[in-house]
Amino acid sequence: MNNIDTLTGFFDRLGCLRAVESFATTHQVEPFAVIWVDIDRFKKINDSLGHPGGDRVIQSLAVRFRRVGGRAKIARMGGDEFVFLVPQCDRFAAEQFARELAGTVAELIHMGNLTLCPTASIGIAIHDPKENSLALLERADRAMYAAKDNGGNSIVCSGDEPVHGRLGIKLAREELSIESTLHVALGTGGLSLHYQPIILANGKIEAVEALMRCQVNGDSIPPDKFIPVAEKTGLVVRLGEWSLLQGAMQARLLQDMGHHTKVAINVSRAQLISPKFTQALHAALICSNVSPELVELELTESLFMDLSDTVQKNLKNSLATGVSLAIDDFGTGYSCLANLKDIPAKKIKLDRAFITVLPEDRRAQAVVRAMTQLGHELGMIVVAEGCERKEEIDAALEAGVDAIQGFFYARPMPEGTLIDWLQTRIVK
Repeated sequence: MNNIDTLTGFFDRLGCLRAVESFATTHQVEPFAVIWVDIDRFKKINDSLGHPGGDRVIQSLAVRFRRVGGRAKIARMGGDEFVFLVPQCDRFAAEQFARELAGTVAELIHMGNLTLCPTASIGIAIHDPKENSLALLERADRAMYAAKDNGGNSIVCSGDEPVHGRLGIKLAREELSIESTLHVALGTGGLSLHYQPIILANGKIEAVEALMRCQVNGDSIPPDKFIPVAEKTGLVVRLGEWSLLQGAMQARLLQDMGHHTKVAINVSRAQLISPKFTQALHAALICSNVSPELVELELTESLFMDLSDTVQKNLKNSLATGVSLAIDDFGTGYSCLANLKDIPAKKIKLDRAFITVLPEDRRAQAVVRAMTQLGHELGMIVVAEGCERKEEIDAALEAGVDAIQGFFYARPMPEGTLIDWLQTRIVK
């Protein structure tokens, strides 16, 4: 691995850590600076322009950073965050360089008919020979967050930020700890998949969704903790490739046992923007030797709207293998219903936000009925997610949905438990 971010050509997160360690070794006498840059309100840019538009903004900023970076080593830490490692740089020089970076970010960006006026929150940390690389990066990160707390468009040097107790430090260290645990889990078998059934109105099993779990040395990390860290650090691609292979192998196991049950595998945006996604999917299908129609890829609706060449090519290649596509959490994204006709998916999963308020919320019931009818008109299976009460299920079925997924029928379960559960659910 070359530890290079494919979008910008800068170091990725791991490459940055290695560069800091190298700097600490070769600059033991002369000070060097870590300057952490975060683009303010970047989520609004993504929401307004979509992820492809956000990527173009990042690429535009990367060109500018390369122009002013000089001797600095530059890394993209994920999303809209960048780190500059500046050799032979004391605090005065670092603050001067940070002001130059802030001015560079603030140059207007023209995107079609829109003109963006970006700003940045910037944190600075000067290397202390007594501290390790993670601590140095952590100080720069905390300084950046202090700049963001000032309202953005500001620069804070480590040591000048207000002290808010130990919570911020704890959270930063928790992220680093989770990242380290994920690396261990990938290398030692600490990852597993649990499976939650999707049940048709007639009681038959339509599919099972594969959901990742992480346990190392007896300690479990909940998905809502490790998935955001994986996305931020880029590890989500490796986790996704592992999930593809394991999910396909589970589908083959079920096939061999006489259960013609699809396994639905979640795919992240980071995977779909990778040119190697199709290769990873082919590898999973070949290694498992499973019938492709027993594998389903679940994607958020925004991914179907991503017009980038790589994403569209990966979607087309996925369909060519014979796997099916499903829209997950439908109704919560920014896509337009008018575009739904162009989405090559065979299943829509209605977000639980519409289901948990049933049957009391008649407006929600009307929305569920309308989305279900639209899905049917387009030849799609419609699934209600997150069903925990019989009343919700009755209302969803009355609205016309085809299948139910939720705790009422089954919680996510490990492979062995799933097989036993399926044996008891066989419908003659």
